Amino acid sequence: MLEAKGIQKSYGDLPVLKGVDLFVGTGEIVSIVGSSGAGKSTLLHILGTLDRPDAGEIWLDGQRIDRMQGRRLAAFRNRQAGFVFQFHHLLPEFTALENVCIPGWIARQKPRELEARARGLLERLGLSDRCQHKPSQLSGGEQQRVAVARALVNRPRLVFADEPTGNLDSINAQELHALFLRLREEQGQAFLIVTHNEELARMGDRVIHMRDGLVSNHVPSPDI
Repeated sequence: MLEAKGIQKSYGDLPVLKGVDLFVGTGEIVSIVGSSGAGKSTLLHILGTLDRPDAGEIWLDGQRIDRMQGRRLAAFRNRQAGFVFQFHHLLPEFTALENVCIPGWIARQKPRELEARARGLLERLGLSDRCQHKPSQLSGGEQQRVAVARALVNRPRLVFADEPTGNLDSINAQELHALFLRLREEQGQAFLIVTHNEELARMGDRVIHMRDGLVSNHVPSPDI
């Protein structure tokens, strides 16, 4: 589904990615692990079209996405990709339900259908009684689940998650990774997850280790 070839990226004189090849299959959960500075988040942002590579190619279902610009690029991000970050980036003035609806509003979806889908996601994530609460009224784990619902509301093919459990305790972290597994089974999304937690990374299908801007190996998870 998603294929990257020879991805390179430098910031000034500092090379961050030195020719990375990577593939994510349909419905696959792939974790990227490595020490700080290995290039994990930079790679994720480039694959999600939030940043551009200096060299290399990125393909999704036979379509080259690293060359997209303007409205075409914005539409791709809105409809084909979902994003979950360590810091939830929920808008504080909006309720949980409204935060989830934002990508659908941008895509100009029918309000009634969008709200029903958003409510359904929040219910599936155990937040049916928190729809009208604002982020300040939610726990860290609840805020992250709202962010996951927001990432899924437009039914993206691929969800990019950058340290999604970085601000969660161990119990909430495990629950979030288990949630990704369940959502993959129920909705068929693929997940590409950057994490420092090797134990949680192994809950997916495959673990990619990065070191010094390169992929060092691809390791199937033990249960696969």
